[in-house]
Amino acid sequence: MRIDIITCLPQLLESPFSHSIVKRAVDRAKIAIHIHNLREYAVNKYGQVDDCLYGGGAGMLLMIEPIVRCINALKAKVDYQEFIYMAPDGEPLTQKVANELSLQENLVILCGHYKGVDERVREHFITREISIGDYVLSGGELAAAVLVDTIVRLLPGVLSDATSALTDSFQENLLAPPAYTRPANFQDMSVPDVLRSGNASAIQQWRYEKALERTKKRRPTLYHDQHGTESG
Repeated sequence: MRIDIITCLPQLLESPFSHSIVKRAVDRAKIAIHIHNLREYAVNKYGQVDDCLYGGGAGMLLMIEPIVRCINALKAKVDYQEFIYMAPDGEPLTQKVANELSLQENLVILCGHYKGVDERVREHFITREISIGDYVLSGGELAAAVLVDTIVRLLPGVLSDATSALTDSFQENLLAPPAYTRPANFQDMSVPDVLRSGNASAIQQWRYEKALERTKKRRPTLYHDQHGTESG
């Protein structure tokens, strides 16, 4: 898989992709991540990529020209399935979205900055807009890093245990059940007996019941979407 990220602040993405699972995925050639500095496509020798808003108002806006130059340069070399813009008003990033994107071969992610990007970019060049939450960041770089992380860990061969991603929260529209490790007893706080029983079917049933219980309590909307409204 290949992911190209367009940003005017590439330094913000150096650390998230230099450690842990994403770095291992890159090292194993499971994914290629290319970061493109938008200022290399600036409209003048001063590196300008933003300008004032038509109609007035506070803040600056990323210009259409540098973005389109970059997109066209990428399209000339690679066939992309999606051009994604990280936007606070985009569709919410869910595990379902991450699963869908993990099945693609080539993606472009555009990071907004300042007041965002010229609307013409969104109207004519972006195929999908994604939000990581109902709040505003200084730019789309951190949101892009979150999106990439959710995608990469789903790629075959990235996680040491291939079943790990399948038991994460939201994979089956359920939150993950409680999890424990050694010691079995710590300051009178004990691990549930069933998890130490060696009874695989009982453990699986316990985990499913706890996942249902936790989802119903913490994400009631998700629970009812999956299981319907209880009668009575």
